[in-house]
Amino acid sequence: MTIIQILIVAAAALFWGLVMRERGRKYFLLIASVLFIFWLQPALPLRGFDFWIPLATLTITVFSWFITAAEESRREKKNWGVVAILAGTVLLLNLTRFLPFDSILTPSRPPQSLTLMLILAFSSIIFLLVTRVTHFHAALLAVSIIGLIAFFLSIKIPALAYWVSYGIRSLTDQSLTEAKAIDLRWLGFSYVAFRIIHTLRDRQMGRLPAVDLAEYVTYVIFFPAFTAGPIDRIERFIKDLRKSSTLGNDELLIAGQRFMLGLFKKFVVADALALIALNDTNALQVRTTGWMWILLYAYAFQIYFDFSGYTDIAIGISKFLGIQLPENFSAPYLKPNLTQFWNNWHMTLTQWFRAYFFNPVTRWLRSWNNPMPAPVMIASTQIATMLLIGFWHGVTWNFALWGLWHGVGLFIHNRWNDMAKVRAGEWATTPFRKNILNISGVVITFNFVALGWIFFALSSTSTSVQVFLKLFGMR
Repeated sequence: MTIIQILIVAAAALFWGLVMRERGRKYFLLIASVLFIFWLQPALPLRGFDFWIPLATLTITVFSWFITAAEESRREKKNWGVVAILAGTVLLLNLTRFLPFDSILTPSRPPQSLTLMLILAFSSIIFLLVTRVTHFHAALLAVSIIGLIAFFLSIKIPALAYWVSYGIRSLTDQSLTEAKAIDLRWLGFSYVAFRIIHTLRDRQMGRLPAVDLAEYVTYVIFFPAFTAGPIDRIERFIKDLRKSSTLGNDELLIAGQRFMLGLFKKFVVADALALIALNDTNALQVRTTGWMWILLYAYAFQIYFDFSGYTDIAIGISKFLGIQLPENFSAPYLKPNLTQFWNNWHMTLTQWFRAYFFNPVTRWLRSWNNPMPAPVMIASTQIATMLLIGFWHGVTWNFALWGLWHGVGLFIHNRWNDMAKVRAGEWATTPFRKNILNISGVVITFNFVALGWIFFALSSTSTSVQVFLKLFGMR
């Protein structure tokens, strides 16, 4: 998001919070979120797909609600009113194709209206058939989760994304020679997929709260958190959505301060650091070890201020609207070990993987008749979890190495902590010695994390190896 786009979003949220207050807040958030995902979707070389992709996001979201909602909820008439609002909003966006000037709400001219109406009619028939199903088998939810993951991989794995683009171009009579893996840049899909999987999995476990369609769609595509998180939980989100909200002076001050802090971190600190932060270009131009360390540290702080800045902006805008998003960062670079770092870096993503992968897999492994040795189990689950977190960012060798780097690091810390904590406790008997342990832990952890960012910042494994060698004076 550009600073102009952020200021427009913040102004709209502030206007509603101060002027409209409670009047129509639920439907304002719903319609604003729909407009947002069309507005911010980047233009694509695939003709019309910068319109179809946001529509697909909506369709997947609505379908997910239909298969997770209880039968009585699905049959409530108010939900068909929400379907009408969603369809009407999309149709109005499509009708901007007839304006004598370029639309400001879509990145390119919307597709033919007849095609859109046929797709909406077909989708409505499918949803109508779904509502006639009185009992859902757990297999349907499992298939939906697997399908969502497969869809996620099809646009994340470069080779698959290329063939998807090639297939779309073949069907739509577009140039096949220009097919690229980056043709399908699906705004916010990583966060959308994880929010939906959270609801599907909780429905399987019988702990998903009852929500109507408007609440569900707003939760999944909530515009302040759509592009960069945090990943909220639906039961917490709807509590804020349902309760009355008044933007008083104190709340306005707190929200405004958080918003301004985010702007400063993102557009002043992070963007300044980006001028010298490690990237594919300067990684091959630096000749000295000292400068390479400067570039690496600049990247480490740049990614923190960029990401946490966006989080502060999202939290501030949400506060204008009476929604308290969860925190995502808590001074991660000041933590004395890697475990605490990951408990305070991108916390909602870490908590998601802990709840829906690490803990269930650990319980499953422990349930074996002949369970594997504890160290092997810990190594397996920690490395697998971090590999998946790496793949969530992108399915490439460098993201795999980044995940492996942290998975192995967490396992080493786990083993070291078990062996050394008694001796460390016996030695650190004074505040001075405790400070020495804490400071040394912070320094070691920060540098370990910073070295891991090499894989994150660079696209090539060979370039990453060259940077490692340069950092330690071996090249």
